[in-house]
Amino acid sequence: MLNWGILVLRLGLGIMFMAHGLQKSFGLFGGPGIKAFSGMLSGLGFTPAIFWAYIAAYTELLGGLLLIIGLQVRPAATLLLILIVTAAIKVHIGKGFFLSNGGFEYTFIIAAICLSLILLGPGKFSIFNK
Repeated sequence: MLNWGILVLRLGLGIMFMAHGLQKSFGLFGGPGIKAFSGMLSGLGFTPAIFWAYIAAYTELLGGLLLIIGLQVRPAATLLLILIVTAAIKVHIGKGFFLSNGGFEYTFIIAAICLSLILLGPGKFSIFNK
């Protein structure tokens, strides 16, 4: 059952990150697209904002895809963990814990799943199950 659990974690997190990456990269699913996302990052103090927008958007997009197919799961989950902890610190931590107040509750759960995948690896149902 462990491998099924890992698969559920990989697919759930991978789909979520890939969808967010598509929003930020290409404006799909009602997302901002790279230019507007860059503007938001600029407002948070990231410079050069366009560089960090591409890094974040494509980390989500490609990292999510890697989780889905089970390729390079530990490195992908590590990069996604760095990304989500950065988001938590820059955007959410000052608002407390609960999501209803804009807090870091959601990013905390995402970080926990990333860390779980780093520790567990890709599981049996992956392209490379090492």
